[in-house]
Formats: sequence, C-alpha cells, structure tokens
Amino acid sequence: MIITGDALIGGKAVKGTGAGVRAYNPALSQVIEPEFRTVDASQIDQACRLADEAFDTFRALSDDKRAAFLETIGEQIMALGDVLIERVMEETSLPRARVEGERGRTVGQLKLFANLLREGSWHDVRFDKALPDRTPPRPDLRMRMIGLGPVAVFAASNFPLAFSVAGGDTASALAAGCPVVLKAHFAHPGTSELVGRAVVKAVEICGLPAGVFSLLTGVGNELGIELVRHPAIKAVGFTGSRGGGMALVAAAAARPVPIPVYAEMSSINPVFLLPQALKNRAEDIATGFAASLTMGVGQLCTNPGLVLAIDGPDLQRFTTAASQALVGGAACSMLSPGIAGNFARGVNQLAEHAEVTTLALAPQAEGKGAPALFVSSAASFLSQHALQEEIFGPASLVVVCKDVAELRQVAEKLEGQLTATLMMDEGDLEAAQSLLPVLERKVGRILANGYPTGVEVCSAMVHGGPFPSTSDGRTTSVGTGAITRFLRPVCYQNLSQGLLPEVLRDNGTATWLRREGELTRN
Repeated sequence: MIITGDALIGGKAVKGTGAGVRAYNPALSQVIEPEFRTVDASQIDQACRLADEAFDTFRALSDDKRAAFLETIGEQIMALGDVLIERVMEETSLPRARVEGERGRTVGQLKLFANLLREGSWHDVRFDKALPDRTPPRPDLRMRMIGLGPVAVFAASNFPLAFSVAGGDTASALAAGCPVVLKAHFAHPGTSELVGRAVVKAVEICGLPAGVFSLLTGVGNELGIELVRHPAIKAVGFTGSRGGGMALVAAAAARPVPIPVYAEMSSINPVFLLPQALKNRAEDIATGFAASLTMGVGQLCTNPGLVLAIDGPDLQRFTTAASQALVGGAACSMLSPGIAGNFARGVNQLAEHAEVTTLALAPQAEGKGAPALFVSSAASFLSQHALQEEIFGPASLVVVCKDVAELRQVAEKLEGQLTATLMMDEGDLEAAQSLLPVLERKVGRILANGYPTGVEVCSAMVHGGPFPSTSDGRTTSVGTGAITRFLRPVCYQNLSQGLLPEVLRDNGTATWLRREGELTRN
C-alpha cells in the first residue's frame, strides 16, 4: 500500500491545504516522505457533518453487525502485514517485537469490544413494569444506554497503534455506536494513514455510512481546538500531555453546549517499598524496578517515576542496586525530538535542584533517553511541588521518609495517579492497610508486588484515575468499561411495544436486564 499523505474524510482521500509535516525517523535523524498537509476548517466541518449524518444509522445497527465491523477492522489491520510493522518502526524506532505486540493488542481490544457487544450487558437494560393499582400509580418504565454522538479522538504519540487510529478510544466509541473523527498524531502520520485506510476499508466491506470514520492530518493546536468546538462533536477522547489535555477541556467547556473530554494526561505512578519487603528482597525489587523504568525507554504512561520508602540500610541496599542497574544503561532513541527534548530538560532540572541528589545518570545523547535516578527527602518533596511533575522517560525520584506515618503524609499530598504499587511482605500488612484508603482516593489501579508498566486489556482493567492523571477520574480508557464514556441513559415511559427499541420489548433481545431492580439473564 502506497502512503500518499492524504486525509480520509467520508471514505475519500483528500489533501489538506494548510501547513505541511513529514514523519521523522528518530533512529536515523531523517525526515520521511511524503508530506502531510494540515486540513482546513472546511474539511474539519465536512468530516464532522458526515459523522453527524451517519450517527443515527450507525447506532441503530444490531450488536452483532457492529461487532462484525470491529472484527473487520482488526482483519484489515492484520492484512497490512509487514508494510505496517516496518512503517511504525521507521517512524518511532520501536523494535519489531514491541510493534508486533502492540498490533496484537490493538486487534485484541477490537475483539474485546466485539465480544462485549454480543454479550449485551453494555445496554444496562432496566425494567420497572407499570403498577396501575398503586397509589399513586407507577407508569411502565424502561431504560437503556445509547451512544452520545460523534466522538473526536486524538491519537497518542507513545502508542502508534494501541492508543492511536484504531486504538482503545476509537474501538470503544465505535462499539458505543458513535462515529469517530480522528486527529492523527504528527509523529507517525504514515502509520496513521495505513491504519486509517484499513478502517475505511472495513466501513466499505460492512456497508456502513462513509461518515462513520474520518482521519484528519496536520499540525497545530488550532486543528484540535476547531475539531472540539464543532457542534456535531459530542465527546472527546485524548491521550497526551497535561497542557494539551487541559486546552481541550477548556475549549469543550467554553462551547455553547459543553461536552465531556476524557483526557489521559499525567502520572508518576508511585511505588511504595514497605519495610519488610525491602529488608527481605531489596536487590530483587531494585532489578525489577530498573527493568520497569527503562521499558520502552520510559515512554509509558504507567512508568514508575516515584519511589517512596523509609530511611535505613535496607533502602540504601535498594538505591545501590538500582543505581548499578541503571547507570550503565545505554541512551536509546526516543519517539520524537520533542519528547527527547522535554526529557532532557526534566532530567537537568532535577540534577540541578538544590534539594535533590543524583544517584545514577547514564550518559545522555541528543534525541535519546538514558536512565536517571534521583533522591530527595520527604520534607523537600512536600514543600516543592515541582518534584511531583512527570518526566516522560526513564527517570525516577526516590523520596526518603522517616516512618510509615510520613509515607502516608506524602501519599496524602500526591496528585491523582493512574497507578500505585505496594511492595510488601507478610510483615507489611499493617502498613499497607494504613496506606490503602489514601491510595483508593488517589489512584485508579493499586498493585501489590508487581510493576505498573504493562496494562492488561480485559474487563476488570482500570486505566484512569483522579485529576491530573485523567480529566475525569470516574472512567477508564482501557477495558470494557471504556465504552461507558460514550454512552448516556434514555428512559422510555409508557411507550407501546411497537415504539420500543427491540432490546426493551417484553420479548426483546436484552441478554442481561434489571427487572424491578434485580439483575437477571434472559
């Protein structure tokens, strides 16, 4: 398949009219053809209007037909073969094994949502039958969930497949019956076009309205703001920086009709090293921590950027072993020059901070990221908010506390996080119990004796958390729960059987339903 540099609007390839951008090979420091032009306001409007026109038809599809559409997208992605794998590697410098694994995850989550649609619980059907003899009488009431409407999705920089064109936000929005207008990420535009063409092909194969999916190309904040402001857009899915996410939140809130923005933004994912675990296995924990920190050159939203532990010789054992594992680490190409530049600035700021000591700092190189480990006191961390800022890359800060009470004090002051990890043994149960209520308020996923990198795509997963890890801590962007972001409830009162949606009829298609408040399976 030839990459043309086109946007894809309503099933057709179109050229943007604005500023151009080319992909960049970070490993070779070379630009890659072709040029992708930025779409203009009229092209954004066309994509959004076509999505709006497609909405009622698309959401009215049976669960099985929409599930088949998701599966067809996965089949078309796989049909791209090595063309896709090689383009991703070229645009990101990610190794083949990582790219192939991410492709599998992308196809897997499309299948996950297809299975959810066929299983049917997502409708959240509720029946409260009429009670005409009651005083006052109760009407017949039935409820189901429906899609919100067209969704604007912003592809992420660090996952060119799994959080991009056909990634989790797109999969969950399409599963909900919502057309998607997607802004491709400028760091991997060729990858985005290839996957975008696979989605368009699936739309054609399944005989769906062309406006079900459009891909917009280009650079500049105005493109994203224009998309979010469009009146046809009813929700936003975003993975990226805190600044970018908050700009979209502000634009969405300022609309005449505000809309929700589900933005995954910033997290430093604290790891608590509890005393007994540290005494028993400090070196083993350090080895696992170093591997987690450097996975993917640290360019993962669940990277362990903060370690908290009680002062003493066991913590010294951990920091010595972790430093030895990290200091010899090679500088590796990061996903883009922008990410590499931000990482270098963050590392330099910590290295020069008056209340921070450098434990390990591997030789840095332009455009690359090398491991870095720092240490500071709990008192400094509590008084210096800058020490809580995320450094997107293989860098972490160890915060030394006096006792469990100070560990809890630091936990109380943390911002919202995607994850928190408890490294604990049997003797740490009391300390863990004291931290757990705080962590439940602060994070979306709590781990014991593991590492936060690696997000399982399954029904129980929560990849979200309180602000600023996400803009709405009630939701997740991974797992079947992600579909709820793009749904809303509708209640039908005293409608005849002929007017009711099929899933709400007396002998309807609901697989699961709540009848008089009791959950049953048909």
